[in-house]
Amino acid sequence: MSFIVYPALDIRDGRVVRLLQGDYNQQTIYGDDPLPRAQVFAEAGASWMHLVDLDAARAGGYTLAPLLSAIATQTGLKVQTGGGVRSREDVARILEAGAARVVVGSVSVREPDTVIGWLREFGPERLTIALDARQADDGRWLLPVHGWTETADVTLDELAQRYAQAGMRHLLCTDIACDGMLSGPNIDLYRHLSSLLPGVAVQASGGVRSAADVAEAKAVGCGGAILGKALLEGRMTLPEALAC
Repeated sequence: MSFIVYPALDIRDGRVVRLLQGDYNQQTIYGDDPLPRAQVFAEAGASWMHLVDLDAARAGGYTLAPLLSAIATQTGLKVQTGGGVRSREDVARILEAGAARVVVGSVSVREPDTVIGWLREFGPERLTIALDARQADDGRWLLPVHGWTETADVTLDELAQRYAQAGMRHLLCTDIACDGMLSGPNIDLYRHLSSLLPGVAVQASGGVRSAADVAEAKAVGCGGAILGKALLEGRMTLPEALAC
């Protein structure tokens, strides 16, 4: 399994931002230049990037199709993107706009039967299942939903295995406690998922702060890592991460 480094841009109101642990009230703005930043990713040697529509993640209705099309046509990057994907039509529209893969988040928890149907229709290489998780006191990994205010009845392990049995090839898993914290990724979680889901490319997301973190994610069996805040703040460079 090849390992992919995904430099990431989260977009809100047309600007590049980062949220702290998904909180829209804890936002840092990094500029209004997503396309030039994507071009820099490509020039640094990246082949993929991760693009998030934060407006759509909250309200539905993917809004980044023009930016997505521009990135895909002008940079040569393959784009994994999502935010507010709630219907088959959303998936189709984002793919048509130029996405290489569509990230399917909360609906993956709420309506697994529906999303399994999309895996079969569009193919497992065109979808990334995104599951945000929080560890309970008893060690189980739970799946918060509805803005992380409620918890699904199914655990991360149970749902991830169900998707793997249905053909999932790409799983993006974020440890909520690490998201935006620059505290390092939860390597134990990714070691566990990589062992639990042979053949699935698990993407480490949340807390990646250095090239060493990227190397460690690769060493425990991950298929990729998402690089967000650390890149934006210059704590690591993309060439350093790609060298891993």
